[in-house]
Formats: sequence, C-alpha cells, structure tokens
Amino acid sequence: MNLLAEELNAALSSCVAGRLLSEMGRRMYFPKGILSQSAESDKDAKLYNATIGMAYEHGQPMMLDALKRALPSLSPREAVAYASTGGVPELRARWKKSIEAKNPSLRGKPFSLPVVVPGLTAAVSYLCDLFVEPGDTVVVPDLHWPNYRLIIEERKTAAGLTYPIFKDGGFNIADMETRLRDAGSRRGKAICILNFPNNPTGYTPTLAEADRIVEALVRVADEGTDLLVITDDAYFGLQYEDNLLRESIFARLVDAHPNILAVKADGPTKEDYVWGFRIGFVSFAGKALTPEHHDALIKKLLGVIRSSVSSSSGMGQHLLLKALEEPGYEEQKVHYRSVLESRYKAFKAALASMSMPAGFRPLPFNSGYFMSFECSGFSAEALRVALLQGEGVGTVSMQDRYLRVAFSCVEEKDIADLCARIVAAAARLAVK
Repeated sequence: MNLLAEELNAALSSCVAGRLLSEMGRRMYFPKGILSQSAESDKDAKLYNATIGMAYEHGQPMMLDALKRALPSLSPREAVAYASTGGVPELRARWKKSIEAKNPSLRGKPFSLPVVVPGLTAAVSYLCDLFVEPGDTVVVPDLHWPNYRLIIEERKTAAGLTYPIFKDGGFNIADMETRLRDAGSRRGKAICILNFPNNPTGYTPTLAEADRIVEALVRVADEGTDLLVITDDAYFGLQYEDNLLRESIFARLVDAHPNILAVKADGPTKEDYVWGFRIGFVSFAGKALTPEHHDALIKKLLGVIRSSVSSSSGMGQHLLLKALEEPGYEEQKVHYRSVLESRYKAFKAALASMSMPAGFRPLPFNSGYFMSFECSGFSAEALRVALLQGEGVGTVSMQDRYLRVAFSCVEEKDIADLCARIVAAAARLAVK
C-alpha cells in the first residue's frame, strides 16, 4: 500500500470514518505529483511556470475568440484553465458559507470544507468508492433515485436493502431502523442514504419526523454499529408546506454520535437551476472527527477524483461563483421557487377535485420537483405508454407499480389538464 495512503489511514484510525473505509478507500490517497507541484509553482514560480499541461499566451491560457465572445464575463483563466482537483478554492469557501447560511443550526459546528465533484451522481458514486465494498449493505427506501441501485449493486456489487418509504401516511422510520440494524449485524457497519425532498415522491419529513429519524440513527449507533449516513440534498430548499424540515438533516447528524459519519452531497443543480453545470459538493462531519480527520478524508476523496475525472469543469465553477456573489441572486432564486410552489399547489388542488379510479392513488408529497402515483391491479408501464402514445404526455414508470410526474416541467395553467388526462387514462386501465 502506498505510504501516503497508510499515513491517511493512520490519521483516521481513531474515528468512525477509518472503520468505515472500504478496501478501495483504504488504498486511496492524493498523490504528491504534478498537481501538488503545480499548486506550489502557482505561488512561487515568479519567472516561469512550466508545470501544467496548458498553453499560455501573455500570461493567460490561450482562448479562442469564439469562446471569448460567448463568455464575456469570464477571464481566460476562469473559462478554460483546469480547476484544482478539489475545486476552485474561492467557490469551496463560498459554498461552505452558503451551507451555514441555509442551515442555521450548523453554525458553530465543525464540518469539512466542501470538495467539488462533477455532479451529485459523482458524489454518491465516489462516496461508495470510499466506503462500500462487495458484501456491504446500503439501506435506501423502496422509492429512490434509480441511479443508487446502479451505483450500489452494479458498480460496487453491494446489496441495496430497501424498506417501504411510507407507513401510516408518513416516512417509515421504524422499518428504516430495522434495516439498519439488520445491516449492522452482518459486518458491524451500515450505510444509508437519506434524500429529502425525495426523488421520486417529492416528500420531505416533518420536523417531528426528522427528530425521530435522528433518534433512530443514534439508537443503532449506540448499539455499536458504525453508520455512514449520506444526505443527498439535490432538491434542497424546495419545501411547500409548513412544519417541514427545511434544513438538511446533515445539520442534525454532524454531532449526533461518535459512531456516525455524516456526509453531505449537495450542489446547485436543482436549487440554483443549473442542471448542465455538473457541479456537486461533498462535505464530511462527525462528532468524533477533528480537523485532521477532515483533511485526511478530503485527501482520500481527492484521490478518487484524480483517478477518475481529474477535476471538475472550471468554467462552470467560476460562473457559479460569480452568480453566488451577484446582488439579487437569492431574490432570483426565491422567484423561481415560488413558481414551483404555485405548480405544486395547482397539482394538489387538481387532485383534490378529482375522484381517483380504483387501484390508483397519489403518494404523499409536499416538496421538490415530483410526485408519484401508486398503481394497483394494472401496470404503471402500461399507463405510461398509454399516456405517451394516446395523450402525448410523458411520465416515468418505476417498478411497474409507480408513475412519477414532474410538475416542475409543466406550466401552472396546464396542471389541471395534465392531472385530468393522467386520471382518465388510469381509469381506462383500471376498468380492464
């Protein structure tokens, strides 16, 4: 094993993060090679910097005029230069401030500087590289983002252990706790992903449910199980009802128990409406973690990034940084959030005015981009095809039992018509 990896493993040996590392995670390190030497040269090579594989002219990276015209607000360095493996330093610092601003209960609690990754898919995938190995168990609700299964079961050949997401009209905390306890009994560790607002259901726990989720996690950790809890906050800030958890549940886990490693995966993709930027962030925290532990975990993650994509898009990072610092930026976000909330309320009102056919019911939803219907007695895929071919309406079927509808994509004036078409098509299938 590389000496640098051994040093990082030694640094993490006293905390839950070290015990949770996969075999790949234990082997991972950030090399002291070209990139670290280039970073040193950026500071001290005052005459010539002949380290990085880019072409410069007049002290700036070469940039085609066509790109300059398309990106007038960016300098050549911001537009076409490589970003650091962990991301643009100014953006990482600015994003950490934004996390603290959006999660007031985090203030004063230690968590690592966020690391930039190429999107939320990469965030989950890289975390599984670090902490999941064949035979491990990852606990997720039965209704989850399908990419979880692809990452967990196909890339990592681990087991995805599911539980029904809803029970008695709310989040199914009891079965989540049971699954985590089952997973912990196998190898002494358990991994779970909490995604709120949830994709595909559009559900966020109430404040009371959030308290109970944390209590359940602490009970499992208190029994001696090491827990990795990944909070997938892709749809952060898009809650449309009172008394819902509006902070990331990460804020409640950073100091919950020494046996809990909390990792926040977030980014501007959905909450800042920049889907194609492919920028995500990963932050680490835990009650037993010190700044030295944070640094070691970051270097492990940098090794994963360096050995895969090398670095994320610099241009997107600089554009995001400029946007975050633009006066009125938050007000612009509030405007679009209100548009989505109006669509949500229109969808709720339309459903309330309709009689649902037998075997067709909307699942609880209160936030995010989506809602889902459960189909009993007929195929959700058949309903999807009927809507697409017969009505020109695109939806998503899952497990041949659920139909996901993205109300985020539909103008408010068209919501009632959309609902009517979906319900009518389901009624036709329910009769057969």
